[in-house]
Amino acid sequence: MAEPTLPDARPVCGLHHFAWRCRDAEATRHFYEDLLGLPLVHVIKKDNVPSTGEFCPYVHIFFRMQDGSHIAFFDLGDDAASLPSANTPAWVQHIALRVPDRRSLEDMRARLLGHGVESIGVIDHDGYIESIYFFDPNGLRVELTIEVAEPATVRGYAEAAHGLLADWSREKQERAAGRA
Repeated sequence: MAEPTLPDARPVCGLHHFAWRCRDAEATRHFYEDLLGLPLVHVIKKDNVPSTGEFCPYVHIFFRMQDGSHIAFFDLGDDAASLPSANTPAWVQHIALRVPDRRSLEDMRARLLGHGVESIGVIDHDGYIESIYFFDPNGLRVELTIEVAEPATVRGYAEAAHGLLADWSREKQERAAGRA
């Protein structure tokens, strides 16, 4: 039997939203809208989940970024936030939000510190990006970042990316074979 012909992949235009669970919708609104400057643009309040039909009263809140993408949260009404993954270090799972320039990055760090939000950085990541890190009221690690590499450097990174990933995959397999 012949395999069906599948349509070609279509371009992904960008991120619409990325959603997490939040402990308190109003505390989350205050942080993202009042501290970070992302306007609250939509609220969905339902008792049943549209995709599954299950009963679970919630509010779903959306904050818009300048490029039209969103960060969104679900408040399930039980004053609980997402639990960290037991098999993943805390620094791994985070959202990185882009700001326009170094001055904006430094100003946002000063603003956060002025509101009592601890921040680390500015951290250089291999000359590619520079970032600050902090936690939102739900324990979500947030990164504000700027790309500092010149366009030619970024193109060079892209050209080398597949080879570097292949090297990593080989190294990982060799480590696993050594443990066997």
